[in-house]
Amino acid sequence: MQNYMTMGARLKSSIAIASLVLFAGCATTNEPLQIQVGKIEQISDVQISSGRQLGIGAVLGAGAGGLLGSLVGGGTGRDLAIVAGAVGGAVAGSTIERNYNDKEPTQQVVVRVESGVLVVVNQQPADRSLRVGQQVFIEGKGNNARIAPRQ
Repeated sequence: MQNYMTMGARLKSSIAIASLVLFAGCATTNEPLQIQVGKIEQISDVQISSGRQLGIGAVLGAGAGGLLGSLVGGGTGRDLAIVAGAVGGAVAGSTIERNYNDKEPTQQVVVRVESGVLVVVNQQPADRSLRVGQQVFIEGKGNNARIAPRQ
């Protein structure tokens, strides 16, 4: 009986650690803001997946998977089935949620920076004051880049 309690405590710790790893958010960094100067070559309205996930799919999937895993066997095998079901359900639920996210209207801006390289920025909400041929700043990089008019 003592070994079962110890195994249960280890199982709870493992589930807690797995949950922290699975649901950990993106860490913020203290990188300096990157700013580039360029000229707008093209502006298009496009539809892209929002990319926002609330995690509801993962939570519901983990609960359902854990519940199904609890129906399997007994003892240590049952505990392992619960963990496997919860992890598998979380992954499946997250994937389903990501695939069913609505598409959102987005402004796609193509800018030629001073080095001659073309940079494409998808931004929401759209800045309707931007025009082709306008000098702009590209603030940030990657998914966090924004286009701002050069004053």
